[in-house]
Order: sequence, then C-alpha cells, then structure tokens
Amino acid sequence: MRSRFLSAAAALFLAAAAAHHSHAAVDSGERAAVQRIHDRIAARKQHTAATPYKVTVPNTMVSYDLVPIPAGEFEMGSPRKKDEQPVHKVKVDAFWMQAHEVTWDEYRLFMFASQSGETGAPDETVDAVSRPTKPYVEMSFGMGINGYPAISMTQHAANKYAEWLSAKTGEFYRLPTEAEWEYACRAGTTTAYFFGDDASKLGDYAWYAANSQGKYQKVETKKPNPWGLFDMLGNVMEWTLDGYAPYQAGEQTDPWVKAKGPYPHAVRGGSWNDPPDVLRCAARVPSDPDWKQQDPQLPKSIWYMTDAQWLGFRLVRPARIPTAQEMYRYWNSGVEHDEQ
Repeated sequence: MRSRFLSAAAALFLAAAAAHHSHAAVDSGERAAVQRIHDRIAARKQHTAATPYKVTVPNTMVSYDLVPIPAGEFEMGSPRKKDEQPVHKVKVDAFWMQAHEVTWDEYRLFMFASQSGETGAPDETVDAVSRPTKPYVEMSFGMGINGYPAISMTQHAANKYAEWLSAKTGEFYRLPTEAEWEYACRAGTTTAYFFGDDASKLGDYAWYAANSQGKYQKVETKKPNPWGLFDMLGNVMEWTLDGYAPYQAGEQTDPWVKAKGPYPHAVRGGSWNDPPDVLRCAARVPSDPDWKQQDPQLPKSIWYMTDAQWLGFRLVRPARIPTAQEMYRYWNSGVEHDEQ
C-alpha cells in the first residue's frame, strides 16, 4: 500500500515538474520572440513629429490613423461616484493614439492568418505571435464588419493583437493605461464629457442607448473630441491596460495598475448599449466573468468574451520605445486564464 502511495505522489510530482518545464519553455520562447520584435522596432526609423499620420498594415490595403497626444497633467477621476475618487493629479508622457477603435478590417488580419489576404513572403517574427483560436460563432453577430469596431475579445487577445501589430509594422503598440485613456478622452477639458456637462449634446459625439438602434455603428461617423479622437465615448467600451482597483491619493506619473488576477480589468468609454452616465470621461467599468458566460469551452477561452458584444479597444504608441523586458510585460499579463 505504501509503495502505491509513493508511486502516486511521484507521478504527481513528475506531472507538476513537466508542467513547470513546459511553461518555462513557452515563456522562454515568448521572451525570445519579443526580443526580435524589439530589435525590429529599434532598427526602424520612427515617426517622431507630433503630428497625425496614417499607417498601412504591410502587405495589405488596411490602414489606420494615429493622433498625437501631448505630454501634460490633469485631474483624474470625479467626485460623482466612489470608484472615481479621490480626484488626483496625474502626469502623462506623450504618445500617439489610434483615432478610432480597432475595426474588424484590422483585427481580422490577426484573427484569420490564412484568410487575411496578405501578400508577400512569410515573416517568422510576425508568425511567432500567438493568434486566436477559431471562434465558435460569427463574432460580429450580424452587426457589420467593414468599417465597424471589432468586439468581444479578451484583454489578452487585445494585448496579443498589439504585439502582432508591433511586429508587423515595426512600431511599438500597447493598450492605453487607464490614466492615458482618460487624459486623451478629456483632451484638456474638465467637464463630465469633453464637450461640456450637457448630456443632451451627446448624440453629436457618441453612439449610445438612445440613438444606436441596438447595435454598434461604423467608426468616425460622429464628431471627434478636441484632440481628433473619434468614438472615445460610446460605440464600444474600450479595454485599458490596468487592473480595476481603487484610486490612490497623491500626485502620480504615468501610473499603471498591474492586474493580480483575470478579473477585474478597467474598461472605459461606455457603449452603444449604455445610458449617458456611463459615457462620462471619468466613468469606469470593471470586467466580469459573466462577459463570457455562454462560452461552451472548459476552461473558458482566453481569446473571446462572446457575451460582451459592446466591448472593443484601441491602441497607443508611446513616444519612448520601451525595453524588450517592458514590452514583454505589456503584452503578457500572466493573468489571462480564468480562475473558474
């Protein structure tokens, strides 16, 4: 009997050791891939002027616009709700932000490698980036593809898209921190919305519950904010890099709240399905496991949040190119697996 217990214990030990070895090997491979992407970015001449510019994804007809966001400081949060307090001063370095949310035109290049229509020779640096598994449903849910925002991806998927796009273009991209997102959304204003406090004007700038006809709409069909960013309010909510946590008092510089688990992360901007209060510049929403409640996979998918049909993202390009180690931390949160 004792030998059987010892054999079982030995088997468990060996299995754990094998899993650890496998994880270490995957992590080592990922770090090597990130180093190659970093080297590609560092070797490429970067756009440095604080001006808007267009990027065409190499070997495709797909493009997107980047808008410069100047360095500065602002009062983050509001006195309106507990999770928006305390209001605190934040200093932010300069960056560029995508003028609109990532569209299906862009995201499907990443989702469907074999169906992307890309031309040119294979690229080992790009191909080393993990891509989503095949979805089990049609991910636009009939709401539209060309020119419409991509939806229902996990934060992990958004991070991997940023890594893939960085490898593809030779420019470094990541999700915005929560502070960067609010700073860019406010665009120098201090009111509830970047156009003022009067919610009756929201229809000029945003798709939300009152005017969306129950679905998302094409990007850039409403007025932009003062810095030229479209759909920061409404259309689809947007992932940030941060874990959702209480604010800390005191002045901060480029804060990033690293998540300690798969939930919650901070989501911003409100959506086509929300009332005006959720679209305020300071409004925050925590991600939730229910956003993939109907996912039939066990464990739940690390790529899709099928029940969050109002959730998307946009990327930023910081003025400073980070180190390879920093890039790795931005693109690999380590908490992408649900603890369910």
